[in-house]
Amino acid sequence: MTAPPRVPARDADLIGRSFDDPEAFAALFDRYSAMLYRYVSRRLGPEAAEDVVGETFLAAFSKRHRYDLAQPDARPWLFGIATKLVARHHRSEAARYRALRRSPVDGPVEGPAERVAAGVTAWASRPALAEALAGLPRRDLDVLLLVAWGDLAYEEVARALGIPVGTVRSRLNRARRKVRAALGDTNPMDEEE
Repeated sequence: MTAPPRVPARDADLIGRSFDDPEAFAALFDRYSAMLYRYVSRRLGPEAAEDVVGETFLAAFSKRHRYDLAQPDARPWLFGIATKLVARHHRSEAARYRALRRSPVDGPVEGPAERVAAGVTAWASRPALAEALAGLPRRDLDVLLLVAWGDLAYEEVARALGIPVGTVRSRLNRARRKVRAALGDTNPMDEEE
């Protein structure tokens, strides 16, 4: 007889177990480090991302006794910590956006014709997008990038940043409007007919 499939432990259960068995916390690193790395790398570049992700898990581990164990999913909590650490590195992030604005718009793109055309169009929009992101207030930028790059739902962004869901919606709406306006009120990924 085969054993039933193992259900992965909830994040809150892992955190609770880590009070007595600190090694249990390592499962959270395994579960979320790649996701956090992608998010931070997009914001600060790969050079700083590894350090910030490491700092995120160190901070989370040291604060694990304050985690609300009624929250089964630790992802918003971890993204909140990472976002605060990114804010400390905001000078690097702003410099990255300035560098993207100045970088040439030509670049190698490979793949099927449709993907190539979309990639070239998006690549050409990169300086304008970087400028728009650099011009956003930090609070709006954090919300926009947690949704776009962190793939968090509105409720998760609210938990990550400690703000109401309504505030997430208004900041996201404001950020999207400003980015759209900076791109000439067009979506460069939409094909013209």
